[in-house]
Amino acid sequence: MDVFRVFDALNDIRNLRRALAAVRRTGKHAEGTLCYTVSPLHTVEHFVELAEQLRELGCDSICIKDMAALLKPQPAYDLVRGIKEACGKDTLVHVHVHSTTGVTLVSLMKAIEAGADIVDTCISSLSLGPGHNPTEALVEMLEGTGYTTRLNKDRLLRIKEHFARVRPRYAEFESRIIGVETEIFDSQIPGGMISNMESQLRQQNAGDRLKEVLAEVPNVRRVAGYPPLVTPSSQIVGTQAVLNVLMGPYKVLTGEFADLMLGYYGATIGPRDPEVVAAAVKHARKEPITGRPADLLKPEWEELRAQALALKGCNGSDEDVLTFAMFPQVAPKFLAQRAEGPKNVGKTLARAAAAPAQAPKAADGKVPVSTPVTYQIRIGDRSHKVIVEPA
Repeated sequence: MDVFRVFDALNDIRNLRRALAAVRRTGKHAEGTLCYTVSPLHTVEHFVELAEQLRELGCDSICIKDMAALLKPQPAYDLVRGIKEACGKDTLVHVHVHSTTGVTLVSLMKAIEAGADIVDTCISSLSLGPGHNPTEALVEMLEGTGYTTRLNKDRLLRIKEHFARVRPRYAEFESRIIGVETEIFDSQIPGGMISNMESQLRQQNAGDRLKEVLAEVPNVRRVAGYPPLVTPSSQIVGTQAVLNVLMGPYKVLTGEFADLMLGYYGATIGPRDPEVVAAAVKHARKEPITGRPADLLKPEWEELRAQALALKGCNGSDEDVLTFAMFPQVAPKFLAQRAEGPKNVGKTLARAAAAPAQAPKAADGKVPVSTPVTYQIRIGDRSHKVIVEPA
């Protein structure tokens, strides 16, 4: 791996310094990242200032990461041009957008006109919906403009046909959003989180309430100080929105949302709602912090290595230890079965048939809590049990 795209969910520069320094020590390409979002506080000038700070940290390139397809054409042009003017025309600018809202292929064109050096797309048989814009469409769009990608159309066709055969195996994990969703400009949920949120709601027999949850996400985001919605903040805010819709506003908090409200993920651009902060203090039984969260961490490597080595199939490499550190719930099974080779993931029908009975809903669409109800909520790789007691 030669290029490391380093980002922080909150755009807190303090959280990026160590990782960027580590990449530079290895002699690899350090790409500093701006997690693009829209709010009353997020302006082009703000993002350009962040880009300047990343360049001062020694980044070899700057990536504009638009995970929710919010980057409209004119802001794309203004932002790329602003970074080039502030950081120098020789600064490599990389634009990463998804296609969910239907406007970002035009945004890529405007970014290219403003001087963007690299843009992200994917082959058409894996594109659109919450994914990226199709590579072939960008190639055709640039014809006659003076810009060229130097991509071979015949090879693109072979790649397209290959992944058209591969994609059906992963239908179980795909989002049901296959068209254009301009409502995302309001909810700002990135593509990967939409499919996760749909899964959460279906597990609670509330798949019909996705629109309510999407409407709640901006409220949760405002309360939390307008964090950009990217891993892990998208999962944290999205899951809290699900709980708010199912249980009532902030009646139940996840540990991760409490930590976000208390500053344990870093600083947000806006202030956090003091009432919800107080609820987070009560939930987490700890006080808010304003310092760099990682300064509170103790060294973990040796303990993680010991735990990983105890797993069946672990070969003791740093890679296996890191796999366990990042995916503690998944790694044990993966390492134990790795020697058996890739698994067939087409299990949609089998899972549906084996799905457990769901809690009944009241007439108002909410789950009754006359008796304790247990919910299993996933945030990224981790599963959390939430027990709601009767009022």
